[in-house]
Amino acid sequence: MNYTLLFSGIFAVVLISLSVDSIFAHPHYGQIMINGHTHEPQTEIIPLSGTLGLEKSTILFHASEDNVLPWAFVEGKIANHVEGYPVIIQIFQNNDAVHFAQTDVTENGQYEYKFRVLHSENGEIKKIFDGDYSVNIFKVVYLNQENFI
Repeated sequence: MNYTLLFSGIFAVVLISLSVDSIFAHPHYGQIMINGHTHEPQTEIIPLSGTLGLEKSTILFHASEDNVLPWAFVEGKIANHVEGYPVIIQIFQNNDAVHFAQTDVTENGQYEYKFRVLHSENGEIKKIFDGDYSVNIFKVVYLNQENFI
């Protein structure tokens, strides 16, 4: 079975080009076709103070109807993360909240969150995620990291 092809329907991946920050929703880097067209990642920074901001990135996630893998995950690396603040992940389908989570950030700015997309019990499979989703990822960052040497 070609797992690369199978994974491609599961995740969209974003590389934030203006900084060293990156967000990965595995396994592919770059844009993924959903409904016959690609989607650009959206990132905005909301200032919280003179030195801190809340970075909100939105990526798309597609759970293919023929998916057989039980897990999905979101991971990334934050170049200018503020220690002590977790990453918040919100997943929506048709503007309805489906799943919220938070995960810790390591000293080097990496984070990973793993979640179930399929449930199997007594040979019966239930899809937890099916179709298109919007994933919001919130990170607390330094606004001007070059000033903190």
